[in-house]
Amino acid sequence: MSEYIPSPIGWVRDQVELYERTNGAEGTTLRETGLPVIIVTHRGNKTGHIRKTPLMRVTDGDGYVLVASQGGAPTHPVWVYNLRADPNVKIRDMAYVHAMRAEEVEEEDERDRLWALCVASFPPYADYKARTSRRIPLFVARPM
Repeated sequence: MSEYIPSPIGWVRDQVELYERTNGAEGTTLRETGLPVIIVTHRGNKTGHIRKTPLMRVTDGDGYVLVASQGGAPTHPVWVYNLRADPNVKIRDMAYVHAMRAEEVEEEDERDRLWALCVASFPPYADYKARTSRRIPLFVARPM
């Protein structure tokens, strides 16, 4: 089993710890927004270590849409490369943990449909998209 390496970003590390320590009773919303988040557990593509990332909770049927917006930054978040290398993830949604497989969405009509779901769940995504020239990757994680 690989070692879990907490995020170097303080608020991310603290949120993951609180979420998991309370079995999803606390830490389940994005800071001041009050909007729900999930914790995505994935494997580092270079180190092989376990990483955990809080992401907005966007659902599509029995799956979750994972949005690599990084607040509209010019570069992808590191977890994008991790999922491309190893799409097997665990998603913690409050007290429930699901083994899933994440697939990057490339087809434009499907991306458009999912993007509309994402913006409806978290309206700032529209601003993030406007801030960057990169194509924001979308993944759908579904049960294995």
